[in-house]
Amino acid sequence: MTIREASHAGSWYTDDGPTLSKQLEGWLNQVDDDIAGIGRFPQPGARVIIAPHAGYAYSGSAAAWAYKSLDLSKCERVFLLGPSHHLYLSTCALSKHTEYATPMGNLVLDAPTIAKLRASAEFKDMSTSSDSAEHSLEMHLPYIYHLLKKSFNHANLPPLVPILVGSTEPVTEKAFGALLAPYLADPSNIFVVSSDFCHWGSRFSYTYYLPSGTSDPSKGVSLRRKDQPKDIPIYESISRIDKLAMQGIQSGEHDAFLAALRETGNTVCGRHPIGVIMAAIEVLKEEGVIEEDKGNFQFIRYERSSEVVDASDSSVSYASAFAVI
Repeated sequence: MTIREASHAGSWYTDDGPTLSKQLEGWLNQVDDDIAGIGRFPQPGARVIIAPHAGYAYSGSAAAWAYKSLDLSKCERVFLLGPSHHLYLSTCALSKHTEYATPMGNLVLDAPTIAKLRASAEFKDMSTSSDSAEHSLEMHLPYIYHLLKKSFNHANLPPLVPILVGSTEPVTEKAFGALLAPYLADPSNIFVVSSDFCHWGSRFSYTYYLPSGTSDPSKGVSLRRKDQPKDIPIYESISRIDKLAMQGIQSGEHDAFLAALRETGNTVCGRHPIGVIMAAIEVLKEEGVIEEDKGNFQFIRYERSSEVVDASDSSVSYASAFAVI
């Protein structure tokens, strides 16, 4: 048995289990049980979510919206897809561990499912060091553990299938979408997609600015540190850029999402796992497994780490969404 320790506990979030559980529950309780225009949470059939992965001081409350929407009533396993920040990949990778630790308890990995995926010969393996360093997966583990513990009053919680998604080409995302589509079709499977949205600022090498009155990316400019835009504040431009990406996701068309990213260059760090899950949903729609009016994401929360007004500042955006399958 090999356990991946909670390497970011004590820095990105508290390493005290009871404190962490109380904090997560507090954020979940801040989300209304009934959302206007959407309905009650958990949302019946909401088996796929997109949620952020920054330090909890920044994104913990935003992630609660996605997790509050999640329907765990039939859950038998949880797939967790996150972008790779440390390991260069042009494909996807699986963990070699048997458990992932959290300060509240351990999540057991689904060895049979991981073995079946590995047997496809399409996946690489994460090294122990790259697995430990990756925060895009770890930051979701406490929320997953907390909700499973609340929903299943027994020692054996539904197991986890973590998948690290690299810098994949569109054709690769479609291929992995097709590979994961049968798992997505199974009502006993939950999918968590890890993604922050726009990373804006010179430290991220992204200072794109879209003036008001246009959504045409050709009208945008890259700001220099001393530039002072006289149109809308920078944070409003960031919001417009993110909303173009979110509209691409909400369209339900993988290619439309990729086109929105190309047009603005938006630095959505989870673009590749989002692309994989959108491709999987498209497969199920084409096969008639899910109806055309199902499977499209609804965004229910959007926040930024700060309100940028000066071109020398920076921010990261966080968004939460769910899809009913």
